[in-house]
Amino acid sequence: MGSALIALSDVAPESHEPQLIDLDGTVFIQLGLFFILMLVLRQFLWRPYLKVKGERSTRVEGYREEAVQLEAEAAKRLAQAEVALAEARRVGAGERAEARAVAQRREQELIASANASAQKTLADARARVDAALQGERTKLQQTAAEVGMQAARKILGREVSA
Repeated sequence: MGSALIALSDVAPESHEPQLIDLDGTVFIQLGLFFILMLVLRQFLWRPYLKVKGERSTRVEGYREEAVQLEAEAAKRLAQAEVALAEARRVGAGERAEARAVAQRREQELIASANASAQKTLADARARVDAALQGERTKLQQTAAEVGMQAARKILGREVSA
């Protein structure tokens, strides 16, 4: 390969101007140093960098998957809580309706009992009033009979028999 470059350099025409790149044996030394530097950098810089980058990507993906799992678990727990809350509301509504029905029955019983007591008290009061009225009528009739007898005696001026 080196002989091919030498053969080509012999054939190349020379210019009167100075060359910008001088091709001599230092090119091969520079090329060798480049490859050695590339191997060293690849071993000590590039591979560790790629390893760290891959681990970071793996961790980030792991965290994303964990976040997705946690989000799904949170949604599942929220759904369970909503179901439990709906069940509690349903049970509470049933108990409230049952308590309302019991209270209404108790209210009806109390009203019926109060009505019955009031009717009994009213009937007793009417019976007492009727008895008192009958007694007063009897007294009034006796008094009217006596007053009538006295008036007849005074008017007639004599004794009247009943």
